Amino acid sequence: MADKNEWGSNLSFILAMIGSAVGLGNIWRYPYVLYSNGGGAFYIPYIVAILLMGMPFLILEYGVGYNFKSSFAKAITKINSKFEYLGWLLPVAVFMIMIYYSAILGWDGIYMILSFFKGWGADPNAFFTTTLLQSSDSYLGLFNFIPLIAVAMLVGWVIIWFISHRDLEAGLGKVSKVLVPALFIIMVIIVGFSLTLPGASIGLAELFNPDWSLLLNFNIWMAAFGQIVFSLSLGMSIAFTYASYTKDDADLITNTISIALANSLFENFAALGVFSILGYMSLQSGTAVADLVTQGTGLVFIAYPTVFNVLGQWAVILGPLFFLTVYLAGLTSILSTIEPLSFSIQNKFGLTRSRTMTILIIVGALISMIYATSFGGSLLGYVDTFINQIALLFGVIVECIVFAWVFKAEKLIEFLNARTKTIKLGKWWLVIVKYVLPIVISIVWVGGMVDVINNSTIDQLNFTIFSAIILLGASLVFTLLPAKNNDWDKAEERV
Repeated sequence: MADKNEWGSNLSFILAMIGSAVGLGNIWRYPYVLYSNGGGAFYIPYIVAILLMGMPFLILEYGVGYNFKSSFAKAITKINSKFEYLGWLLPVAVFMIMIYYSAILGWDGIYMILSFFKGWGADPNAFFTTTLLQSSDSYLGLFNFIPLIAVAMLVGWVIIWFISHRDLEAGLGKVSKVLVPALFIIMVIIVGFSLTLPGASIGLAELFNPDWSLLLNFNIWMAAFGQIVFSLSLGMSIAFTYASYTKDDADLITNTISIALANSLFENFAALGVFSILGYMSLQSGTAVADLVTQGTGLVFIAYPTVFNVLGQWAVILGPLFFLTVYLAGLTSILSTIEPLSFSIQNKFGLTRSRTMTILIIVGALISMIYATSFGGSLLGYVDTFINQIALLFGVIVECIVFAWVFKAEKLIEFLNARTKTIKLGKWWLVIVKYVLPIVISIVWVGGMVDVINNSTIDQLNFTIFSAIILLGASLVFTLLPAKNNDWDKAEERV
């Protein structure tokens, strides 16, 4: 019988990886980043970041993952047994992302139903923050449980379990072939309609109005590199894990180019829709686009419902379509975030995929209930900031050093070049992954740390420290637990 952890085809791998990359960040984060960092001028650092970091780093992750054909933790242990702790750190961090993403998925599920009859009422802001989330900045909000959000989150967990506990191709592989094309098709419909709205040109003019002077600003370059890390899921051990599931004839370099282009196309296309709608809002309300622009939950759950309230009969079609798109994007991302930890546990403790997934999903669902409280929204923001600005960037640095220096990335060049029909790797690639990337990401990481320290409240700093303790502690537990699988410290290499 075929390996349960293997893609049925190269198409399954590409679509699953695109699904992982194309997520909530493309819809609610990228348009704001593009707008606030020079508009059209942002494309210069953006393209540089893709070429200099995105593609080279993905090729490195894919190459090492494909070489070991094992979980991230097992491969790191094989490279050097002293590094096993680092091998658990990233999968655990990514699992923490999955837990809070389930809350956003739950919120969106509620809005998908509300959108059929504009159930958020005349004031979407008050509905989201006060009625639905019952938001509180106090720790005491943890004791105010919100059953509606909990039920919506549990529905998401059941869907995730239904897909993930099956064999890889029967579950995630087949679902990716449906969800990812559907995601792109629905986004085309939404953007196509948005471009026809009165005032769309106002929003687009604001979006693409280039501020060339910002190219001399260090922050715009850091924003571009940060966006690519976030958008392509770099340093999350997901690309590594997915590549370890591929068949022996995979063209990983061509796949990298396809995935990076698809992700970039989607997020830039989504930006067209977002700013067309903001232009329409500006025309209708007389408010400047600059005063309407937001990112994160504010864009999805406040700005969009505000538009649908004044859109007339079209809102009954566009509203459900939009929230379905967000749901699918969230689902494809979440499905990828459980894979690194699951595969690592399977490798070390000899559990089946089905049992491992079931245990992790039950544990994740139980922990996620802290986000179904009045303090859940605030807590989500705190944990998200810690994971994305501190933990994952540290992960990228660690991967660069371990894969490029300790494992020796030069071993991959001939191996990968023999399997590609596009770009051939050479010394230029080694210079990037060994020197340029560790330096650039270290600068971005330090900048993120400084930003968190300077702009955080005492509560946020406390929860940042608490999140770090949980991450470090859980990783230590997995490291210290004795392996049940005799093959744990053995990994077959292909180069």
